[in-house]
Amino acid sequence: MLQLVVGSNNPGKIREIRQMLAAWDMKVVSYSEAGGAGDLPEEGQTFEENAAAKAVEAARRTGLLALADDSGLCVEALGGRPGVLSALYGGAQADDATRCRLLLEELRAAATTNRLAEFVCVLALATPEGLVACWAGRVVGVIADEPRGAGGFGYDPIFLYLPAGRTLAEMPPQEKNAVSHRGRAVRRLPEVLSRHGFTP
Repeated sequence: MLQLVVGSNNPGKIREIRQMLAAWDMKVVSYSEAGGAGDLPEEGQTFEENAAAKAVEAARRTGLLALADDSGLCVEALGGRPGVLSALYGGAQADDATRCRLLLEELRAAATTNRLAEFVCVLALATPEGLVACWAGRVVGVIADEPRGAGGFGYDPIFLYLPAGRTLAEMPPQEKNAVSHRGRAVRRLPEVLSRHGFTP
């Protein structure tokens, strides 16, 4: 059975990726379960640079095939911010609720009716010898007026997915994973694995 380590210390990301890959014949382990220690590099200027760096380092440290994710919320009226710095918006000590509140305050201060936003997820696959592939998943929505829902994590409570009329945090996991940026990216993993000679 193919073993895949998720190069992340974010429990929300690990949980979602495990849920999405549950039907596939592969063993998905977290970075810490595979013996990985310490933070993975996240100093790039783009989602692609960060995802690739994390995957390569996770694979090198654990000796396993590694999948890493770098993702974030890009708000059009804020010039694409917080973007690649989504996890650090409001400072390294800010929690998810604080980040959502700060973003809503900044958007109100911008005095704009444009609330268009995009969630972006870039996945990278690496072996201990180096990077194999990078690809992306995206979902477009709008920023809600206030947080709604108790599910998900990160900016999910303020990201309104218009076809459903609900925020991602208001959706049950299976429904959210079917439309989210991460779900769209993860669904391509078996194809990427097969293309590069791995059997999912």
